[in-house]
Amino acid sequence: MALVTFDLFSALIDSRTGGSGAFARIAAGHGWDVAGTDLYDDWDARNKASQKDVPHDDDAPWVPFAEHCRRALAATYAARGLAADAAADVEVLLGSLPEWPLWRDVEAALPAVGRTHRIGVLSNVDDDLFRRTRAAALVEDDAVLTSERLRAYKPHPELYLRARDAGVDVHVPASARDTRGALEAGLAVVRVRRSGHRIDPDGPQPPHEIGDLGELPAVLGSLAP
Repeated sequence: MALVTFDLFSALIDSRTGGSGAFARIAAGHGWDVAGTDLYDDWDARNKASQKDVPHDDDAPWVPFAEHCRRALAATYAARGLAADAAADVEVLLGSLPEWPLWRDVEAALPAVGRTHRIGVLSNVDDDLFRRTRAAALVEDDAVLTSERLRAYKPHPELYLRARDAGVDVHVPASARDTRGALEAGLAVVRVRRSGHRIDPDGPQPPHEIGDLGELPAVLGSLAP
């Protein structure tokens, strides 16, 4: 069967809702008057920037996703003048991963896709963190391609090239950087539209877009082998 991978934190999981809830609890615990959504958006942007800056050569030391999360939170606190232990708060944030919700169409759609295709995940997350998520029960472990396994981070082309070499036939992203990265690496892409995510207007445009994962089996059936 052909392998279809999904982005974890945009196509499968509503990470902004889950992460913002965790940050709201962290802020309340510190007595801060700051919205959880504001902390999440600031931290998320810094986290993605940290991953983008990783050198992708075999001699470079590997930086786990969890460490990027910590660095990004420390930078967020420093920029906002917030005094707290970023390492401790990142443990709280990542400890909340089992609570982060799946998008409403995921649990019904993935079994339907699985009848004709292998289902996997292509994500910047660490292996142990992925296993905490609600998506972990929906895919086979040998079809999970994390940055930890591929030794590359989105949106660097090397991650997508290594994913292709690992057997990925189609990738299903939602975010702009993931859509552009997969297309520029030559992967077949079916983008799912998610709240808060848009296409990069200056990048290549996905040939297939869906508003619900329930539409995916029909699109996959139309793709050339």
